[in-house]
Amino acid sequence: METLPYGSWPSPIDAALAAEHDGHPEYVGFVGDEAWWTEPRPTEGGRRTLVRRRADGREEPVLPAPWNVRTRVIEYGGHPWAGAVVDGRPLAVFVNFADQRLYRYELDGEPRPLTPVSLVGGGLRWAQPQLVTDRGEVWCVLEEFTGDGPTDVRRVLTAVPLDGSAAQDRDAVRELTDGRHRFVTGPRLSPDGRSAAWLAWDHPRMPWDGTELVVAGVADDGTLQRQRTVAGGPRESIAQVDWAADGSLLYASDRTGWWNLYRDGSPLCPREEEFAGPLWKLGQRWFAPLDGGLIAVVHGRGATALGILDPETGEIVDAAGPWTEFAPTLAVHGERVVAVGASPRSAYEVVELDARTGRARVIGAEHDDAVDPAHYPEPQIRTFTGPAGRDIHAHIYPPHNPGCVPPGDELPPYVVWAHGGPTSRAPLVLDLEIAYFTSRGIGVAEVNYGGSTGYGREYRGRLREQWGVVDVEDCAAVALALADEGTADRDRLAIRGGSAGGWTAAASLTSTDVYACGTIIYPILDLAGWGTGETHDFESQYLETLVGPLAEVPGRYAERSPTEHADRITAPFLLLQGLDDVICPPAQCERFLERMAGRRVPHAYIAFEGEGHGFRRAETMIRVLESELSLYAQVFGLNPRDIPTLELSK
Repeated sequence: METLPYGSWPSPIDAALAAEHDGHPEYVGFVGDEAWWTEPRPTEGGRRTLVRRRADGREEPVLPAPWNVRTRVIEYGGHPWAGAVVDGRPLAVFVNFADQRLYRYELDGEPRPLTPVSLVGGGLRWAQPQLVTDRGEVWCVLEEFTGDGPTDVRRVLTAVPLDGSAAQDRDAVRELTDGRHRFVTGPRLSPDGRSAAWLAWDHPRMPWDGTELVVAGVADDGTLQRQRTVAGGPRESIAQVDWAADGSLLYASDRTGWWNLYRDGSPLCPREEEFAGPLWKLGQRWFAPLDGGLIAVVHGRGATALGILDPETGEIVDAAGPWTEFAPTLAVHGERVVAVGASPRSAYEVVELDARTGRARVIGAEHDDAVDPAHYPEPQIRTFTGPAGRDIHAHIYPPHNPGCVPPGDELPPYVVWAHGGPTSRAPLVLDLEIAYFTSRGIGVAEVNYGGSTGYGREYRGRLREQWGVVDVEDCAAVALALADEGTADRDRLAIRGGSAGGWTAAASLTSTDVYACGTIIYPILDLAGWGTGETHDFESQYLETLVGPLAEVPGRYAERSPTEHADRITAPFLLLQGLDDVICPPAQCERFLERMAGRRVPHAYIAFEGEGHGFRRAETMIRVLESELSLYAQVFGLNPRDIPTLELSK
């Protein structure tokens, strides 16, 4: 055991190791009896590949580089593939990221395009493919740009021929809906194939504000007829819809203030917990009906569990195992349920649950400790008191290293992490980026500030017209509480966040004196610019609820924007940006830095070619982590080992 100052502890978790383990399996499904899913490849340019688990238990990638299974629909993407066994052979369709075309793939051949390329704006994009083999089609969502602007776009449900006849002919794609709604999710077909159901919503709503559940009949010629809204509305968010084996309609609605499950309009298991979440990606699944009538569910309050719901009794039996968090992806086949779970001691892995026996096991992307798990952080789930006595949920990760202790009564530095979204939350799972800091003697506090999901509609509604206020206050309240109780060094507090979290970090530096420095990652910095054409269509009117109607409260947009108050920043900061980011574009950072010119505040700006919103390349993530650590070392007076020095300019 060595006695060393905080921030100088030697750690086997370096930036390369953390980058290698970034991302997790996603979008599970079945192809015949085989479970398939997508997996990240940070060291292969950040691409995602399809992976299959063969009958003999072997895992193998389905597609070699450079194929990248990822869609850009609504920019955040969605379910990018579908598969089935046809004539005894696996058949898959998938979206390739580079050209956004839909491809057909059989394991012994080359991918063949099914959709054409459009040179208009962002082109043609596809999501949530569903094989309708009896019609020889793929039913999916089409996002079609009609001009060069980010909001020149329409979205419809379509049927793409499986024979490739639309690969060069846009007119061969059969449109199933008329584009009356701005946003739609992929259609779910009833067991008899005679009905389809999907979700729809329009600006200025986000899907967690209010959506409509639309049902239509499927005619013999494959057209959708008698479209009607059967649930939902401007103030009711339906996050997912599906059909039970008996033909009843299942959906998750927050009409009671919590996303609960309903069958043909009747509640199945009314509880003050969530059975769904914010629909950031098309095709996210929190429940999946089994053939026998039971329903696999991802549910919880804060953390989530995987369970089997009996809709007749309302009882849930949760899967036994170490997992304390499940991602919003599920697939079922017979009595088999496949999900993606993680815990504070294990990263996300593919889990299979036998609904008959209740036995759960890892079947893919199995967690493997790259270092001694004694170096992993030991988190605490805590609730703090904020302004007006409101609760603030947080995960506290104290510095932890089995070989080191601090000298005397030294208090550790802490970094507050503000999650993105902001309508989202930080899950309590093993994250080697957090371990990178805690194992060196720097504490981390993840704050699920007011506005976060997982705690009911009232909690996430706290951010309504209060973005830049409640999130900033809640993060500061947690940081100061840690200092007041003697957990953290009051003079060595930092804040860090990406996307909406980058906004919170920047807003915190302009409106509080709590932090000695900050790390701001692909942020929103100028509300008026972002809300008037600088971002993508999906979030182009998000600020109408987060801040207020721009036409009515323009002063509020200026008052809260860090760009408008760059003169208030005195703390050093690190600004990180992807040059291909269309959600939070580089122009936001550039205007902010222009306002900082001549102010002699130490800072660094690093822009990455080829990176968009969310860094995916290993070399990028390595530089980000090492630069962030160097910032804290310089500001806090730390002495970390073997990292490059970040050059701070003034």
